[in-house]
Order: sequence, then structure tokens, then C-alpha cells
Amino acid sequence: MMEIHLIRHCTHWTIALPGKIRGLFGALTVAGVLLLAVRPAKAQSSASIPEVMHVERESLNDAWWIGPMLAPSAATLPPGHFLIEPYFYDVSASRSNTFGSLSYLLYGLRNKLTIGLIPTVDYELTSNGPSSSMVELGDASLLVQYGLTQFHESSWHPMTAINVQETFPTGRYDRLGNRPSDGFGSGSYTTALALYSQTYFWLPNGRILRMRFNISDAFSSNADVQGVSVYGTDAGFRGNAKPGNTAYADAAWEYSMTKRWVMALDIEYHFEGNTSVTGYDTLDPSGLQNPSSIQMNSGSNGEVIFAPAIEYNWKSNLGVLLGTRIIEAGHNITPSITPAVAINFVH
Repeated sequence: MMEIHLIRHCTHWTIALPGKIRGLFGALTVAGVLLLAVRPAKAQSSASIPEVMHVERESLNDAWWIGPMLAPSAATLPPGHFLIEPYFYDVSASRSNTFGSLSYLLYGLRNKLTIGLIPTVDYELTSNGPSSSMVELGDASLLVQYGLTQFHESSWHPMTAINVQETFPTGRYDRLGNRPSDGFGSGSYTTALALYSQTYFWLPNGRILRMRFNISDAFSSNADVQGVSVYGTDAGFRGNAKPGNTAYADAAWEYSMTKRWVMALDIEYHFEGNTSVTGYDTLDPSGLQNPSSIQMNSGSNGEVIFAPAIEYNWKSNLGVLLGTRIIEAGHNITPSITPAVAINFVH
């Protein structure tokens, strides 16, 4: 059910992307729209099916789901009901492992309206410097989700919803001293706007293939930065950072193998704009009167993420997911493999 960012790090539907990535982002969008435009739920007439087949279609009530690893659901909770879904993960990179947890805590406030909280905690174990001193809080998010349309088997319309999230700078990000691995925040407020969609396809064998297609855009405020920080600054730095806008498109599929077992796959494209850092160095001995100015730019980057997973459901409202997020190397991209386990409970 994760966003994004599985781990850390949606505003206007027109997302300005560089030319070299616009094609891929557009292709994902078109693919999702075309798939959603198919009439997946309309029963075929008996005249169109050869008599020798007699395939019995799986009922929606006989298919239990948790959700794929990355794409959140377009569904809203009934009033008075809640969902708890903690994720536990290990971001494994070349010289570090980041162990953490991200939890969805959602509540149905009224019909078609769900509110929620997403807290995070992390701990980094690194081989090229001091590891985290303790388990640290990351940035936390509040969300509001409003349902637009509902899915009906007799109609081609998918379920859709608008999701708005506000992320607050609750995690440490600067004044990290000799432990930069203690930084898991951004120091900025981030507003995200997303459009979620979900629909169902009945395959020739009668089993159900559930699909989600989500798009999102987010922008962040400036962050005041002092000393060693997650932005790569040194001890004497004083200034600010401006995180770049981010956007993603995620297509996800879940195949109902049996009532309890489900195979899932996310294919997500994530774009992050340039983050700029400007300020001065107060420890520069040659500039006591006029400290030397500092300006850094991370450059923009885009990455394709794959996340295969398998789900097992003990009950219709209780299940577990085992999956892996895979990010390959690219421009300004650190490759990583992130195995994760999630428990989903709805009441």
C-alpha cells in the first residue's frame, strides 16, 4: 500500500518533466488509462463463450486482498472503521543498511472520506562511518482521501479517489555532528496531491486480476540548514535547502491465485527535481569578515522501480505481504534492494 516512496520521500495534474523522461512517464500514463478503459467487469454473454468452456467466474467476495507493495488503494473506509498496516523494511545499498518501519493508520471519518497518519522510524547501519546512534523518527504525514467513483461489475468505470498528504518535518535533518546517519528528515513541509484508481479484470480462467494506477505530484518548502545535514553540508554551514518537486506514476497488478493467496507487482516511475542548497561557511578561516558562499545542486533524477510481492490472507480483513523493492543504478541514483513485510488489519 506504500507511496513512494516506499521509504522517504502529490498539486497540479500537469507535471512538467524533462524531455528524456517525459516519454516514459507518458507511456505509463497511457498504458494505465487504456487498461482502465477496458470494460473489465461486464459479464460476457453466454453466446460469446463456447459451450465447452463453462468457466466459472471468481466472485469478488471470494477474493481476499491486502494490496501491492507500493500503490495505495482508491477505496475509502466505511464511517467508524479503521485500518492499521505497518511495513518493516531493510534498504540494502552498497555500504549501508537502513532498517525502518512505515505505518498506515487510517480511519473512516464519514462516507467517502478517510483520514490518516503515516509515521516513520529508521536506523542506519553503515560500513564507511558511524552508524545511527539510536532508532530515529522520520518525517510524519497526515492524509485526507475522498472517494470520487465506485466500482460496479456492470460498468466499466473504475474506483477513483483524490488523496492529499501533508508531510511535517518531524525527523532530524541538520546539526548532526559526526553522525550524518542520524538524519532521516528533510526539514521542510511537503504537500502532495494524488489521483488513485482501481479496477478488476476477469481472466479467461475465471480468476480476478485487480489493477491500480496512481499518479502523484508534490512540492516542498525551504528548509533552514545548520551544520552537518542530510543535504551533504559540513559543520560550519549556515543557509537553506530547497528540495525539488517530485512526481510518480505507478501501475500495479494483483492476481488472485486462490481465495487466500495473491501475487502482486508494482512498476513505478519516480521523478525528483533538482535540490538546491545555498549558504556560507562560518568556519572558513580565510573569510572571517566575509564568509565564502556555498551553492550546491543535486541535479534531477528519474528512476524505474520494480516491486514484486506475494500476499497471504488469513481472513478477509487480515493478511500479510512479503515483497521486495528493486531500484537499479542510473543518473544520480543509488541502486538498492529493499525487502519488506507488511501486516494489514481492517476493522
